[in-house]
Amino acid sequence: MEFIPFTRPTIDEATIAAVSDVLRSGWLTSGPKVQAFEAQLSAMMDGRTVRSLNSGTAALEIALDLIGIQAGDEIITTPLSWVATANVIVLAGAKPVFVDIDPVTRNIDLAQISAAITPRTRAIIAVDLAGLPVDRDALYALAQQHQLRVIEDAAQSFGASWNGRAIGSFGDLVCFSFHANKNLTTGEGGCLVLPDPALAPLCEKLRLQGVVRAADGTMEVDVAGGKFNLTDIAAVIGLGQLPHLTEFTESRRALARHYFEKFDRALGCELPVADLANSNWHMFQVVLPLDNMSISRGEFIARMKAQGIAIGVHYPPIHLFQLYRGLGYQAGQFPHAEHVGAGIVTLPLFPTMTTADVDRVCASISTVLTEVLS
Repeated sequence: MEFIPFTRPTIDEATIAAVSDVLRSGWLTSGPKVQAFEAQLSAMMDGRTVRSLNSGTAALEIALDLIGIQAGDEIITTPLSWVATANVIVLAGAKPVFVDIDPVTRNIDLAQISAAITPRTRAIIAVDLAGLPVDRDALYALAQQHQLRVIEDAAQSFGASWNGRAIGSFGDLVCFSFHANKNLTTGEGGCLVLPDPALAPLCEKLRLQGVVRAADGTMEVDVAGGKFNLTDIAAVIGLGQLPHLTEFTESRRALARHYFEKFDRALGCELPVADLANSNWHMFQVVLPLDNMSISRGEFIARMKAQGIAIGVHYPPIHLFQLYRGLGYQAGQFPHAEHVGAGIVTLPLFPTMTTADVDRVCASISTVLTEVLS
């Protein structure tokens, strides 16, 4: 019985050969492949300026720098995300202000944001959980009303859209991740879509030690940049992935549709929103009926593994980690995020899966849960 991972990157032979060519070229770090990758990303984003980076986290860090976040500033965000979303705020010396999620979409509840705004609030970091876009119309109307900047943590939504427009092709600062588990991968990597090309020089300085080189070989440093540049090795993987992005997204949507058709709703699990138009279906996640189960989530995952199926957990609520408890957050503050975070599991979903694989996953979940439901 073949093991089904919860995700698997799809790398074709042409891309593997292109990586070999880069390795033989002698130019391994940022060079012509990075420039070509950025140009293609820009074309996808309706000509907006794009700068590639070594992670989606780096994109968030630089975005905060670009809008001038300082110690004491407040940034509103969701407690249900990969912890990097909040960590970058802390590293910038600012305060993450969490707002509970909408229990249906599992994204930040935009209706609760106004109550969390103070005179120190500078921006909103909105996360597209599992690739389902936050309502961009409502998000930007809210930001405009309160004169706040928006940083889109679109790490999971590359290839998604909002009302027919590609995520990243409009809006303020947009951060993507190209980690190995993302819909498009460079192994490790990411990019930042800029709302104004005039920000590109500062972005470039921030991603590589603040260095500006002159034609005569001299250099100057006037800001403290980091080491966030993408390599040509990574970029050439991205270049190989881009032509397949539409195919990848269509495959994921078809598999998600099949999950909805085959999943036994009588089990009592909470399914995601069935958005088959905007979401890129980075992940298919259900919330287990823990209150009615005689086993824990960890035991459920172990039983599924015994059936040859990997299950992920994305994500534990950020505010319950020790670091954030130390900042004053505590259990009970964000009940919807805590409920979802306690029971959420990520089911296998990747382009080379088959509908038969989905059938097997659904059948195994039914088998396991039927045995343990009270």
